[in-house]
Amino acid sequence: MKKQLHIFFTALMFYTRIPCPKNIDHNPDYLNKASRYFPLIGWIVGGISFVFYSIGTFLFTNEIAVILAIIAGILTTGAFHEDGFADVCDGFGGGWTKEKILLIMKDSAIGAYGAIGVVLLFLLKFQALYNLLNTSEIVNQQSSIKNLLLFISGHSVSRLAAISIVFTHQYSREDASSKSKPIAQNFTWKEMIGAMFFGLLPLVVLSFFQWQLLLALIPVFVTRLFLARYFQKWIDGYTGDCLGATQQVCEVIFYLSIIGIWKFI
Repeated sequence: MKKQLHIFFTALMFYTRIPCPKNIDHNPDYLNKASRYFPLIGWIVGGISFVFYSIGTFLFTNEIAVILAIIAGILTTGAFHEDGFADVCDGFGGGWTKEKILLIMKDSAIGAYGAIGVVLLFLLKFQALYNLLNTSEIVNQQSSIKNLLLFISGHSVSRLAAISIVFTHQYSREDASSKSKPIAQNFTWKEMIGAMFFGLLPLVVLSFFQWQLLLALIPVFVTRLFLARYFQKWIDGYTGDCLGATQQVCEVIFYLSIIGIWKFI
């Protein structure tokens, strides 16, 4: 149990800005095993976002509440995944060879592709969350616990989609300069089972209210397969930025999928 707590706090420190015990560091061995808890971090980030959304709906308008929820998630992770998404937009938008794409993604400066991509991502995420939580037909069916599960499921399922790429593809960079590389080096069935358990459990619980919500997994993982194939084609694998981009895109796809399920089923 003590070792598992150490691994969990390693994941918490790596993926968020939440303070952790002083004895926790970026030990490569623990960081490698921390992939099993990546979707569990989504529970925390989604829960915090829901708290700020609830406060926002009590004090302000629904639009402001959704924006506060998005900001809360960004502050909790330190824009970890959003930064990866921006880097992927810049790298794959401006590079035409593996070497050039990897070089651009390693640059800390954001370019036109990254800036445009992030703006469009936030606009789509805002509209998706707003419509998901505030469309009259949906609100009438929902309680606070369901909205909480929606937030948590969006974050956990998207993180499962992202980390699953580690289990099926090779890390692209040959050097050891990336702090994400230890995650990609070795994994066991424990990492895969742990990621699947924490990634799917919130949605499974949510499906007790309406089983069709499980269908949201289909577009999410179709998107994951497309992105993984796209990364493989251009850079022979993936990088940490690719995982961050996958998480962000799959989170938005999850919200849109739930809206579609409630609209047509």
